[in-house]
Amino acid sequence: MSVKLFELLLQASIYTVTISVVSILIGFVIAMFVSGMLLSRQRLFVLPAQIFISFFRGVPLLVQLLLIYNLLPVIGINVPSIVAAIIGLSLSTAAYQAENLRGGFASVPSGLVECAEMVGLTPGQIFRRIKAPIALRLTFPALVNEAILILKASSLVSVVGIVELTRMAQDLAGSTFLPLQIFASAGLIYLVINWAVALAGGLIERSLPGVPR
Repeated sequence: MSVKLFELLLQASIYTVTISVVSILIGFVIAMFVSGMLLSRQRLFVLPAQIFISFFRGVPLLVQLLLIYNLLPVIGINVPSIVAAIIGLSLSTAAYQAENLRGGFASVPSGLVECAEMVGLTPGQIFRRIKAPIALRLTFPALVNEAILILKASSLVSVVGIVELTRMAQDLAGSTFLPLQIFASAGLIYLVINWAVALAGGLIERSLPGVPR
């Protein structure tokens, strides 16, 4: 396989990384709200959060992407394919991240919260200084694992017209008749990207405040 073909795969991988990172970050923000709703004592908040999680964890991501891509124009929202792809990935990962965060917040020792209340900390301060750091430390490995899963799942966005790494590999394999070399190279690129994410996640985890390991 020529260097030119490998460069095309590397260029396509930029779309893979960009779409994945943006989706993971947006999904994390959504997940924070959804996990908060799950932990609420008001059924008005709990029920919608449970429905959200059940849907996006129960329906295959491929179907979600196609549904969102075809639904947006119907309701009068015309966006580029890449935006539809990011919306689909963000909502999907948000459902999984919300469950991870819910478990993290639920695992925060109640004694710490009670002590914080006794010394006069406000609910906002308790969340920022106690709950969020501990919950993030407890759930961080699962969040990193979810990030890697989304990086791999981003290959599905090709169904809405995005030429990311997997789609580029398919196109090149069909035009060059070198499927083994092309897909082996694409797999290597995925491996390096995910290895870098896992390495960065481990370094960040060790620097997080919260419960000592």
